[in-house]
Amino acid sequence: MMETFPGKRRPTGLDAGGRIGMAERAATIKDVAAAAGVGIATVSRVFSGTGAVAAGTRERVLAAAADLGYRPSALGRGLRTARSGGIGLIVPDVTDPFCAELTAGVLACARTLGGHVVVDAAHGDPAREAEILDRLVEQRVDGIIAVPAGDESGWRGAARVCPRLVFADRALPGLPEVPAVLADDAGGVRALVEYLAGLGHRRIAYLGAAAPGATPGVRERAFRDAHAPAGLVLDEDLVVPARPARDAAYAAAAGLLQRRDDVTAVLAAGHLLGEAAVLVARELDLRVPADVSIAMVDDVAWAELCDPPLTAVARPARDMGYRACELLLRDRARRGPAGPVLLPTELVVRGSCGALRSARPGGRPSGRSRPHAETIR
Repeated sequence: MMETFPGKRRPTGLDAGGRIGMAERAATIKDVAAAAGVGIATVSRVFSGTGAVAAGTRERVLAAAADLGYRPSALGRGLRTARSGGIGLIVPDVTDPFCAELTAGVLACARTLGGHVVVDAAHGDPAREAEILDRLVEQRVDGIIAVPAGDESGWRGAARVCPRLVFADRALPGLPEVPAVLADDAGGVRALVEYLAGLGHRRIAYLGAAAPGATPGVRERAFRDAHAPAGLVLDEDLVVPARPARDAAYAAAAGLLQRRDDVTAVLAAGHLLGEAAVLVARELDLRVPADVSIAMVDDVAWAELCDPPLTAVARPARDMGYRACELLLRDRARRGPAGPVLLPTELVVRGSCGALRSARPGGRPSGRSRPHAETIR
């Protein structure tokens, strides 16, 4: 007599002895419903996550499915819902330390909540981002998480056709209905300016401003706004445009430190810009922090390995990715202009910033090193 669950068998052809071989048939949703004593629709609701099912009934269905080795068909579910069941994730660069941490957060949340993730990189190119976006929409993913490179016009259409969309690390003001998870970059930059001012620095350069004529970003605006409360006078010549790419960052840092020997501190708007400032200072034989203090936004792993270790604003990349995925998969009802989810940053003080001392011959003040590290929240 053939077994009913889970070993219901089917003919597979002749075996080596000329006998008809039998193979076990995969359990179906009907088998689960019969074993749990419920209807097929109830089993469907349990595995789709839609509709109300009593807790006891849900446990009975899940137990029956586990006993039978039943797995819902992703293909069948996709045909019914016209969705692939995946999450699209668009980041600037998968090799970037911040993006790698953000991606890790998304993956961790997706595993917890039973989703899978398709990752692609736009490399800061709006045209490439648009191609990736079109492909994900065509694949009918369940939702998209993105660090947007383009503007509102490129995302407005996607916001209409994509069932769920969440921005991470950058919000688009023209799409307030799209949830966003951001780091408090403005608070981090303000804390850093206040810290440098407290050390006595009055000529603080900002490396990584927007190109002339472009709208300043959150970090640049915070840098500008922090001057007056800290008792500083903004010098526009020290707000230096630079793209977050190695060649452009190096050229901008070299131009700044060669042109202005009165600069006593450099605030880099990102880790590539901070790396460029450190390299240029070494090549110009400038001592850090005796001749120039250097700090940056993004506390990547190499910052602590510098000599001296680099002061940085730590941004919660992994938490941002995890929370963005939660908004996509769990908080589906969150829509409307409620404002972004804002996660706190931390100012991690290390030895690359020192107190200002009397001026040396040649006009550049010297400082003293602060070898210890502390965290300012």
